[in-house]
Amino acid sequence: MDHSHMDHGNAHRCNMNMLFTWGTQDLCIVFRQWHVSGTFSLLWSLLAIVLLTAGYEAVREISRRYEAYSNNPRRVDEATSPSVNESSSLLWSGRSVRAVERRNKMVNAAFYALQVFYSFFIMLLFMTYNGWVMLAVAVGAFLGYMTFGNSSSATKGVACH
Repeated sequence: MDHSHMDHGNAHRCNMNMLFTWGTQDLCIVFRQWHVSGTFSLLWSLLAIVLLTAGYEAVREISRRYEAYSNNPRRVDEATSPSVNESSSLLWSGRSVRAVERRNKMVNAAFYALQVFYSFFIMLLFMTYNGWVMLAVAVGAFLGYMTFGNSSSATKGVACH
C-alpha cells in the first residue's frame, strides 16, 4: 500500500540507509526524535557523538582503575582488619574478605554491563552508515583515548563489547 501521497503534517521522515552515505537529509540518529534538520543540528549531533564516544573511554578507564584497586590484596586486608581480639578476628576477617570480594565482583559486573550497553549504543551510531557520524565516533574514540587511556591495557578490546 503506497502512503507517499498522504499528508502527515509536519512529521519528519527518517532515512534508513543500508549503504554508506554522506547525506544528511532526513537523517535520524538512533531515535526518531534525534533528527538532523539542518547544518546547526548536524554540528550539535556530531559534537554529542564525539562526547558520547569519549565518555565510553572514560568508563573503560574508570572500570580498569576500580578493577586494579579491588585486586590489591593489601587494600582488602586493611579494609577487613578488625579491631577486636585475635581469636574472633580470623572468623570475622574471612567473612569480611568474602563480602568485599562479592561487592567488588558486583561493581566490576556493573561496570562491564555499562560498557556492553555503551558499546552497543556506539555500534548503533556507527550503523547509521553515515560518514559524518562514523567520523564523529572515530574522533570521539581518539579524544577519549588521548584523555582517558592512561593504563597499559587501554588498547585492549576494540569490539562491540
